[in-house]
Amino acid sequence: MAHKAGFVNILGNPNVGKSTLMNLLVGERLSIITSKAQTTRHRIPGIVNGADYQIVFSDTPGILKPNYKLQESMMKFVSGAFEDADIILYITDVVETFDKNADFLDRLKNVDIPVIILINKIDLTNTEKLNTLAELWHETLPKAEILPISAISAFNTDRIIPRIVELLPDGPPFYPPDALTDKPERFFVSEIIREKILLYYKKEIPYSVEVEIESFKEEEKIIRISAIIYVMRDSQKGILIGHKGSALKKTGTEARKALEKFFEKKIFLELFVKVNKNWRESDRQLKRFGY
Repeated sequence: MAHKAGFVNILGNPNVGKSTLMNLLVGERLSIITSKAQTTRHRIPGIVNGADYQIVFSDTPGILKPNYKLQESMMKFVSGAFEDADIILYITDVVETFDKNADFLDRLKNVDIPVIILINKIDLTNTEKLNTLAELWHETLPKAEILPISAISAFNTDRIIPRIVELLPDGPPFYPPDALTDKPERFFVSEIIREKILLYYKKEIPYSVEVEIESFKEEEKIIRISAIIYVMRDSQKGILIGHKGSALKKTGTEARKALEKFFEKKIFLELFVKVNKNWRESDRQLKRFGY
């Protein structure tokens, strides 16, 4: 039997459950998940290997209209997802409307590769409304396949990978059979720290933050990590640290617990906060941070 391999890129608007689905399909927690928009900033690969196939999934940032250079860079990841995809998974849900991203949907309509529309969160509607919604999607993207799912309860998600395998082109694997992602360990450390900031701080703080791993030293029984959290203003630095360091201590404790679970090893984590005023608008800084 011929081996199959290909790139399957996951696209969709913010808050439709892209990252939840990505982690479910890969079987590991690679993408951070919060209820806030713009949680995913990078394009995050996750690799699934079978006896005769390899699927390289990519979770991309949620589609939005950029307001600053960071968001422009995020949308470049989305545009790039069209260029190398063998299959596109477009995730919507039962509450978002069709007036979002008309230009993007026109682009989806005209691609020459398979597109699968996953209607997520079907537990929040009834059969009649779901059928109506599926028909609207069929009219909008007539060449696409449509599959209703619930990522959070894993309903119907077992049908996704078998269908993808059927659609994959023949070809050798791109990565070794034990590979899970091509992102370095430092990337996941910064993402886990940023996830805790998204969870524990409100308003503009999470969107003004970038995390840089200053050092990552793995010893036999412990990993020692030093990270810098950059904010844009002195007032944000004060909020992030909190009274007598209480807020930063909580963030650090929760991040350390998550990192110990991720690496299955004891973690020593040091967090520092610095002001970097215009990092979201600086091409040089964005390149430094991997955008």
